[in-house]
Amino acid sequence: MIRLNNIFVKFGDFEALKDINIHVKEGEFFTFLGPSGCGKTTTLRTITGFIEPSGGTVLMKGNDITHVPIEKRNIGIVFQSYALFPTMTVYDNIAFGLKIKKLPKPEIDSKVREIASKVDLSSEQLEKAVSQLSGGQQQRVAIARALVTNPAIICMDEPLSNLDAKLRVQLRNELKRMQRDFGITAIYVTHDQEEALTLSDRIAVFNKGVIEQIGTPNDIYNFSKTEFVANFIGDINKLKPEISESLNLPKNQNHFIRLERIRVEREKNLGFEGVIESQEYYGLYIKYYIKVGEQILKVIEKNDGVNIYNPGENVSVIINPSDIMSYDITEG
Repeated sequence: MIRLNNIFVKFGDFEALKDINIHVKEGEFFTFLGPSGCGKTTTLRTITGFIEPSGGTVLMKGNDITHVPIEKRNIGIVFQSYALFPTMTVYDNIAFGLKIKKLPKPEIDSKVREIASKVDLSSEQLEKAVSQLSGGQQQRVAIARALVTNPAIICMDEPLSNLDAKLRVQLRNELKRMQRDFGITAIYVTHDQEEALTLSDRIAVFNKGVIEQIGTPNDIYNFSKTEFVANFIGDINKLKPEISESLNLPKNQNHFIRLERIRVEREKNLGFEGVIESQEYYGLYIKYYIKVGEQILKVIEKNDGVNIYNPGENVSVIINPSDIMSYDITEG
């Protein structure tokens, strides 16, 4: 569907993207994930045509669109700020792209009302000014405007970042449902790991203008390819030599283990001796901080409401070496 081959982007002497290679399949929800300034939005803007790469090619359905103007790429775009016209009605915002194409008024009306219904915007809301709507409703307008022209692909740049936490969770579920219902290819940019893991079919993790790993959410989380990915995705423990050497792990590597992979038992002599330092109660689970020798290990245990460990309690900490992710120690 969309293929980036050896993409380089420079801004003066600064190399923003270095040899980016991505293949987004038709109907896929593909996410660019990484910290601020890592190159994910630059990559999206290269796909949409706002940035022309200094090297490499952008292909859509096998056709080279590297130098094709933005308006001729048939790509829907949802911006972080929504980029809506605040003084225009919701109806006119959604209809804007159709009017540019000079479609007949009856056809425009039919398409606007059909797409509005699919994104849960009422007839009454269509007549309101965009400025009268809530943030969540404005986000739906932006999505409707991007989809109404029937694009081959929709690109979204942190579209939920301006919403409060509860609404973000609600709307990301709706976003995934809409993407599936429309059967459209989606490219999504975010720095939010949970958002990426819940929404995506596949994820590309960016760091300093390069891609560290491309894979399914499970690949990215449980089989992190690099130390950067292991640290960036979710929470993790880096094992100190005292523990890693006891497990006969290589000394020339750094070793990591996810919080939920560590087991805790009251029975003695099952693993490492530990002492509960503190706990954080989250309802579904409890996060424990356990002192093992000179290291504090973070552990997540499912909350059954009964088997809860208290600060100061002695426990056994069990680590299975097969659950450890290891990476060669690099200079600098």
